[in-house]
Amino acid sequence: MSQYLSSLFSLDGKTALIAGGAGAIGSAISLAFAKAGARVLVHDLSSERLAALEARFKEENLPFHGIQADLSGEAACNDLVERARPATGRIDILVNLQGTNRRKPIVEVSQDDFDAITAVNFRSVYFLSKAVQPVMKAQGGGKILHFSSLSANISFDTISVYAATKAAVTSLTRSMAHEWAGDNIQVNAIEPGFVKTEFTRPLWDDDYRGRWFADYIPAGHLAVPEDLITTALSLVAPASRYITGRNVVVDGGVLSGDSWVEKQGRPSAYP
Repeated sequence: MSQYLSSLFSLDGKTALIAGGAGAIGSAISLAFAKAGARVLVHDLSSERLAALEARFKEENLPFHGIQADLSGEAACNDLVERARPATGRIDILVNLQGTNRRKPIVEVSQDDFDAITAVNFRSVYFLSKAVQPVMKAQGGGKILHFSSLSANISFDTISVYAATKAAVTSLTRSMAHEWAGDNIQVNAIEPGFVKTEFTRPLWDDDYRGRWFADYIPAGHLAVPEDLITTALSLVAPASRYITGRNVVVDGGVLSGDSWVEKQGRPSAYP
């Protein structure tokens, strides 16, 4: 690859704050950004996950900077930015990967369930982005990358609140991109499909669902966290300076359509 093309996807000299960055997807993204040259500041609610990710960084001889915090309120989001900024004086990239869920039918969802999910999946995304905007504006620009979900587009049982928060993040991406374009801040989102992680284990860890996913996903299998790296990197690298307000689906072809022909393990409904 030429030096010019390499520079378009290099994060050399950039500081990236990755919220929720020690989970399965977050760890893959955090490591990839560090290998691309960024100084990575990893936030997570869990000190245990941060310690595990720190060990992986050490194995790769990469510097690690972990920040444990609960982002349930605006003040906590402001505080995280203040704790992260002194590392280099800049925050060039913000990635919002924080997320939670409580899988229940709508009729069983309590206000506590609703508040717990929306606080993490939407409120913290909103206010952490708001907190980082003046930093990016003052330094001449930046990149914000939200992680939404395929469930922003299609419905599944027991994730009504989760899906609604992800649809809100998808919409928020456009609003922030529009309002902050003049500050040279590009705001985009990734909508992953079914990714095999501990967080999604209740959806795939049985024989029936395993067969269902193989039938339903055109690619024939679930994604792994590493399948999201190239899309994430391209959306925060210099190459994407004219891309903003976009929600990029990475789903193995789910939204491309379905088939009328017989699939494995499922008889055709047509003569």
